[in-house]
Amino acid sequence: MVARTPQVPYSRDGSENTFQRVAIGDNMPTMTVSGHQYDLDSRSVESTLQGALPEPIHEHFVVINGRRWPPKQVLALVTGLDRADFTTHQARRALTRLGFSAGRAVSRRARHQVTSRAATPPLSAASGTDGRPAPVAEALRPFIGLWVAVRGDDVLVAAPSPKEVVAWLAQHRQRAQSMFRVVDSEQAITGAAPQ
Repeated sequence: MVARTPQVPYSRDGSENTFQRVAIGDNMPTMTVSGHQYDLDSRSVESTLQGALPEPIHEHFVVINGRRWPPKQVLALVTGLDRADFTTHQARRALTRLGFSAGRAVSRRARHQVTSRAATPPLSAASGTDGRPAPVAEALRPFIGLWVAVRGDDVLVAAPSPKEVVAWLAQHRQRAQSMFRVVDSEQAITGAAPQ
């Protein structure tokens, strides 16, 4: 049996949907959502999302494994709860406390970006250490070897096959300006034979 210390809530709202840190063996945080407790850490969240595709971002997102995800989708996949059981802000707060970056998508009306910490920038906003825009290749680095659908400065979806990208676009009624495979080497770009 593992000894537990008293729970210390992070939120002041007093609701049953709070994120709490509890000492459990390896200090894994415990999250209470809709009256259910879940022991989660960033690695378990990342492994749960392997093979899943993020849905379209409406306003808020978290960055996990170099991809933008809707917070409610992530928390629902990780906990198995219905999305109606918690709010976007509760999901976002819980995921940022696990160490994931969060941000707010750029609205079509206001083209200024509002993000927190090191959220994945849009393609044209990626910048190098000298403050100048970095090559688009750097912004696409998280998607090496995958097919991507792009609209404006945003990668809408990335998947292992073009069929999966097209299926995602159709399922979510999204239109892309372009779709391509992000190559994984200089040889693939130039077409040189491997040595």
